[in-house]
Amino acid sequence: MAKRPLLTLLCSLLPLTAIAAGARPKDAFDTSRPDILAFADDVAPRVGMTPGQIVDLIGKARSQNSILEAMSRPAERAVPWYDYRARFLAEARIAGGVAFWREHRAQLEKVSADRGVPAEYLVAILGVETLYGRQTGRYKVLDALATLSFDYPPRAPFFRSELENFLLMAKSGEVDALAATGSYAGAMGAPQFMPSSFRRFAVDGSGNGRRDLWKDWPDVFASIANYFVEHGWRTGEPVMAECSGHHPSDDPLETTVALNDTVKALRSRGYRFDTTLPPDAPAVLVPAELPDAMSWRIGFQNWYVITRYNRSPLYAMAVHDLATALRARFEERPAAPPPKGNAP
Repeated sequence: MAKRPLLTLLCSLLPLTAIAAGARPKDAFDTSRPDILAFADDVAPRVGMTPGQIVDLIGKARSQNSILEAMSRPAERAVPWYDYRARFLAEARIAGGVAFWREHRAQLEKVSADRGVPAEYLVAILGVETLYGRQTGRYKVLDALATLSFDYPPRAPFFRSELENFLLMAKSGEVDALAATGSYAGAMGAPQFMPSSFRRFAVDGSGNGRRDLWKDWPDVFASIANYFVEHGWRTGEPVMAECSGHHPSDDPLETTVALNDTVKALRSRGYRFDTTLPPDAPAVLVPAELPDAMSWRIGFQNWYVITRYNRSPLYAMAVHDLATALRARFEERPAAPPPKGNAP
């Protein structure tokens, strides 16, 4: 067989070499897209980076189909209250929360005393969000925010704003843009703060000059408490009340979480519930679906504050119920040891 000339062989390899050099992973973003270029030009002056640096960073992100799928089926919309509640009131979560509370008792009590937010609600947020810091998310935050900014049109403006905040955090050195991990929505750390919430509400609870919501528990506890206080938490007031009584057919089966009623108005419609709040206190009727019936609860200002963490009524009820269960278990006295002596 005749040998192919060396020049012919080299020329035949050139196209493959060129393709390999210019190829990009199929899930990488096409950084020539007009929307990506426009985003980079828009935010560059505000984040202190050049458009080229921003485009280069987005080019390192990967668009994740699993993120888009998760956005289409959040648990709060997919299950009824009784199933949703069971998920977060499992025995393992309650026992784990009490153990976590006892481990960090001094730090939690200090934050609670300083900010007026009961420790059980700080622990419950962590229990619902990340199983007390054990499940903080496996997605790269950059992947999540870029995917939702440029491949999820329904909420692109919101996530582009969060991506801008994330770039500001990266620029300041608070996060490593290529290494930080979080949820499919880009929420970070044990309390799952979005970048804008991190920048606005995270605090340095340990006094070391940094805000670390991944490993520094004083920072985590103080930041959750600060989030609540900044959204209107009222120390000493109740969160929810169980109710019974007449259920008018025109009462809504869903709620937008707005406090669109008062204690007096709800009682005048036949709802019976106990509260120390005055008659003009804002309140809202909250449906809580059971397997074979509809039950109702009354949410007050502090319940509304929990919905600022997550807009779902189911979420806020789950945090409240878990907090209540944690407090009850935490305050239980250990069983008395059996009497000594010979058995009869």
